Amino acid sequence: MESASVSELKKSPSGYFRKVKSGEEILVTDRGHPFAKIVPLRRDEAGEGTNIAKLEAAGLARVGKGFQADFWAQKGPADPEGAVRTALIEEREER
Repeated sequence: MESASVSELKKSPSGYFRKVKSGEEILVTDRGHPFAKIVPLRRDEAGEGTNIAKLEAAGLARVGKGFQADFWAQKGPADPEGAVRTALIEEREER
């Protein structure tokens, strides 16, 4: 379990929340003393679990499992010809 001080959470909350969304728990400390834990909600706590479960049972939805812990560190696919960059530049020029 990762720990973070209040000041660290204030600096980059989205990074820590991204980790919680992927299933990790964050121990929050104040002056080195733990006082809270941020944990992901279970399906039944999310308030929508029953409806999602019904859709899933009917084969109309698949519930995500979150990102792998190293998702953001993984290297993207190779684009040696720069096709993605070219498409992005063209799209921006259209605006």
